[in-house]
Amino acid sequence: MTPSTKRIAFASFIGTAIEFYDFYIYSLAVAMVIGPVFFPGSDPAAQALNAFLTFGIAFLARPLGALLFGHFGDRVGRKTTLVASLLVMGISTTLIGVLPGHDLIGWAAPALLCLLRFGQGIGLGGEWGGAALLAAEYAPKGRRGWFGMFPQLGPPVGFLLATGSFLLLSQWLDDAQFRAWGWRIPFLASAALVIVGLYVRLKLTETPVFAKAIATHQPVKLPLAELFKHHAAPLLLGALAMVVCYALFYISTVFSLSYGVTTLGIPRPQFLSMLCVAVVFMAAATPLAAIAGDRYGRRPVLLVAGSAALLSGFLLAPMLGSGSPFQITAFLSIELFLMGATFAPMGALLPELFPTAVRYTGAGAAYNLGGILGASLAPYLAQQLVLHGGLAWVGGYVSAAAAISVLAVFLMRETRDRELA
Repeated sequence: MTPSTKRIAFASFIGTAIEFYDFYIYSLAVAMVIGPVFFPGSDPAAQALNAFLTFGIAFLARPLGALLFGHFGDRVGRKTTLVASLLVMGISTTLIGVLPGHDLIGWAAPALLCLLRFGQGIGLGGEWGGAALLAAEYAPKGRRGWFGMFPQLGPPVGFLLATGSFLLLSQWLDDAQFRAWGWRIPFLASAALVIVGLYVRLKLTETPVFAKAIATHQPVKLPLAELFKHHAAPLLLGALAMVVCYALFYISTVFSLSYGVTTLGIPRPQFLSMLCVAVVFMAAATPLAAIAGDRYGRRPVLLVAGSAALLSGFLLAPMLGSGSPFQITAFLSIELFLMGATFAPMGALLPELFPTAVRYTGAGAAYNLGGILGASLAPYLAQQLVLHGGLAWVGGYVSAAAAISVLAVFLMRETRDRELA
C-alpha cells in the first residue's frame, strides 16, 4: 500500500468506526437505560419494548439517508457527501447526550429522542455507501475485496469503543449514578471523535473513478429514478443479502444483552466484557473473509458463511439459555465471527453491483434496506418471540434471516472481476 492508498483506507475506516460507535452506544443504551429514563411509569417489559421501538426508528431512516446522500454523492461527489453524513450523525448523537428525560419534560422527551434517533439513521444511511465507494473506487486491481474491508472494520472497532466506554462507566459508577447521568458520557464524547473524522476526510480528494465519469459524462439527474428503472434486481438482491448480517449482529448484541441482564441475571459489566471478547472474533473474521473474497469470489464466501449462520440459529436456545458465561460467550463469539464473515465481502460486492452513475445511491440503498428487513425490528421481534414462544423461536428467526440471504446470493452473478470504471 502506498502512502496515498493508506490514507484512503484509513479515511474509509475512521468515518465508519466513528459513525458506528455513535450508533452502537444507542443500541447498548437501549438494552440498559433508555426505557427507564424516557418511558417511566410502566412495567420493565413494556419499557424494554418501547425502547426497542425507538431503536428501530433509525433503521427506517437509514434508506432515506442513503437516497438523500446517494443523490448528491452521485451528482456532486463522494468527499463532500461523506463530510455531511458524519456531521449529521455527530450532531444527533451529541444532542441525545443532553436530552432531558421524561421526569423533566414529560412526553416531549421520547418524542425528541425519536427525532434524534431518526437523525442518527439519516447520517449512517449516507455514511456506509460513501465509505465503501471511497475504498472500492481507489482499490488496485484484484484487491477490491481487501480495500472494501476497511469500512467493514469500522463496525467492530466502533462496537469495541462503545462497549468499552459503558464497561468503564460500570466500573467507575454505581447503578444509580449510571442511570442518572453516567450513560450520557459516551454520547457527549462523540463530538470529539467527529472532529477527528472531519479532519481526516476534509483532506481527501475525489475518487479517480468518479472524477473520470464526471469529466466524460453528465451526472444522472435523478439517480434514484435511474436505479429503480434499470437496476431494481441488484438492489433487491443486495438488500436481501445483507439481512443475515444485521440479524446476527443485533440478536447477538442488543437482544442478548437485554436478555442476559434482565432474565438471566448476569451483571451488566460481566455481559459487556463477554461482548468485548466476542466482537474480537468479528474483527478477526473481517480480513479473512475479505482475502477469501478476492481469491475465490464474493459468492462462495457468502454462501458458506450464510449457510453456517443458518445452522447457528439452532445453537441459540441451548447456549444462550444455559446461563453459563462460558457457553454464552462461545455462542456470541460464533455469531459475531459469522457476522464478520458475511459482512466483510459486502464492502466490495455492493459497489460492484451498480455502475458509477448510480453506485452511491444503489450501494447505500441496498445496504440500508437490508437493515430494515434484518435489524429494525430484530430486538423487538426477538423480545416478543421469547415471551410467546421461547428462545428456540429467536434461533429460528436467525436461521430464517440467513436462509433469505443465502437464497439472494445464490441468485446473483459473481462480481469479483467486474470493472468499476
